[in-house]
Amino acid sequence: MADSSLRTVLVTGAGGRTGQIVYKKLKERPNQYVTKGLVRTEQSKLKIGGADDVFIGDIRDAESITPAFQGIDALIILTSAVPQMKPGFDPTKGGRPEFYFADGAYPEQVDWIGQKNQIDAAKGAGVNHIVLVGSMGGTNPNHPLNILGNGNILVWKRKAEQYLVDSGVPYTIIRPGGLQDKEGGLRELIVGKNDELLQTETKGIPRADVAEVCVQALNYEEVQFKAFDLASKPEGVGTPTKDFKALFSQITASF
Repeated sequence: MADSSLRTVLVTGAGGRTGQIVYKKLKERPNQYVTKGLVRTEQSKLKIGGADDVFIGDIRDAESITPAFQGIDALIILTSAVPQMKPGFDPTKGGRPEFYFADGAYPEQVDWIGQKNQIDAAKGAGVNHIVLVGSMGGTNPNHPLNILGNGNILVWKRKAEQYLVDSGVPYTIIRPGGLQDKEGGLRELIVGKNDELLQTETKGIPRADVAEVCVQALNYEEVQFKAFDLASKPEGVGTPTKDFKALFSQITASF
């Protein structure tokens, strides 16, 4: 059964490309949710409207984020380290661009320590559900994403996921495939486990669809204590997903 009572939900990484969509979707459902956001800078706060319900804090500093967690019922974690391209890459000359992480913004600090701080803060606030958005590819230590900037980003994301599982708080771990800046609600969504979808042609998904799954996950007990990979069929293939209870009922893995 969907829960009809008003719940207070905090979206962290609310200034990010997917986080913005989740924050907006929750704000569009005022009869269901009281929405709060956490961003790192004043600039990010202004980018999503600058409302009083958006807090500024650094997830690497546990104390700085505590105020945002007061009185929340659920947490959606959308923070992630972001590799930067080294300047000087010329695509006309072939080869591959090189990437780096800014000092202090490595995956170990953002995806591990930062997410651990959030999970601890949420547990301390007594939340009843944490939705964590990770990434497909975590079963493969040699995945190309781990090589970017020598960051081992999927390794640290996986460590944070395990910490969430061990926390005792009801959780949902969503591991989307390649994120696309396309319209949501037009595709049939597919769930999987253990990176099996990476062996198929359908391993991408619009950010807007990931955002909708985050919001829908708050409503169904079927998706608590579950972890799943998420992708979509191409637009025009299959039937656009509207029944999220049915989608979530296909999930079998807890990690």
